[in-house]
Amino acid sequence: MTTVLRDTPQNIAGPIIELIAQGLGKHPAAQLWRKPVAVDLSFYKSPLSEEIRDEGRAEGEARRAAEDILDILEVRGIDIPEAARERITGCGDPEILRRWHRRAVTAPTAVEIFEDE
Repeated sequence: MTTVLRDTPQNIAGPIIELIAQGLGKHPAAQLWRKPVAVDLSFYKSPLSEEIRDEGRAEGEARRAAEDILDILEVRGIDIPEAARERITGCGDPEILRRWHRRAVTAPTAVEIFEDE
């Protein structure tokens, strides 16, 4: 965050940060803006800070779902090729992960959880 905003009282800086974020909208610069201000918005209730928190939660849930799939396969003694492991851990779609999770319980190989994909 710039020195000016860092030294600005929080009741003024918060709305300034939010207005800039809203003005950037979906422009690629919005992603650049989010990085330096994300930490400073942790206390602030705003659409931007809530969006950042939601993204973090979704990433955490996807990571946990991928770990659960890998755990099931490992407990079942199923070999997990590196390509399958990367595909599982790289997936961020909760519905696909849910489908793979169900298949991991009965699939004879790790690769077979991807059937029909």
